[in-house]
Amino acid sequence: MRKSAEEARRTRNRIVSVAVTQASSAGLSGLTIGSLAETLDMSKAGVVGPFGSRSELQFAVLDRAVDMFLEAVVAPGRAAGPGLPCLHAVIDAWCAYLVDSPFPNGCFITAASCELDGQPGELRVRLLDTVTRWRRFLAEQITTARDAGDLAPDADTDDLVTTLSGLAMAANQEIQLLGDKGAAERARRLMRAALSHHRPRPAV
Repeated sequence: MRKSAEEARRTRNRIVSVAVTQASSAGLSGLTIGSLAETLDMSKAGVVGPFGSRSELQFAVLDRAVDMFLEAVVAPGRAAGPGLPCLHAVIDAWCAYLVDSPFPNGCFITAASCELDGQPGELRVRLLDTVTRWRRFLAEQITTARDAGDLAPDADTDDLVTTLSGLAMAANQEIQLLGDKGAAERARRLMRAALSHHRPRPAV
C-alpha cells in the first residue's frame, strides 16, 4: 500500500513537472492531455487520472509554478529579516530569477497574468489570489521598513508595490521578447533606487 502511494506521488509529480514546462510555452489554456500523454509516453487516462480533470491539473501546474517562485524569490527575503533587508534580498533574488528563469517563457506568473486577466473562471481566481498575496507580502515589508525608520513616513506603500512589480514585468518582457541582456541588472538598480528615494532625509 505504501509503495503504491509513493509511486502515485512520483507519477503525479512527474506529470506536473512536464506540464509546467509545457504551460510556460503554450499557456495554461493551451495545456492539453494529449500533448502531455505523448511527451510522457502515457495514456490520456493515465495523465488525467491523478488529478480527476484537466482543470485540476491546471490548478496543480499553477500551484507548482507559484511554489517555485516562492522558493526562489521569497525564501531569500525571509532569511534576510523583515523590512528593508527583506526587500533588498527579494529584489536581488527576483531579478536573478527573471534572468535565469526555470521556465522557457520567462516568469510563469507574468505570462499567466497576461493570459488570464481577461478570462473569467476559477483559474483566474486562483491566479488573482496568488498575485494579491504576493503584493500584500511586498506591502507588509514596505510598511515594516517604514515603521522601523528605514523608509520615510510619507513613503506610499501602493506606489512602491506598483513600481517594483512594474519594473519586474518590464524586465521580463525585455529579457524574453527583446533579448536585452542588461534588463535584469537595470531592473535591480531601478528597484533599489525607488526604495532609496524614500529613505529618510537627514536632519538639518
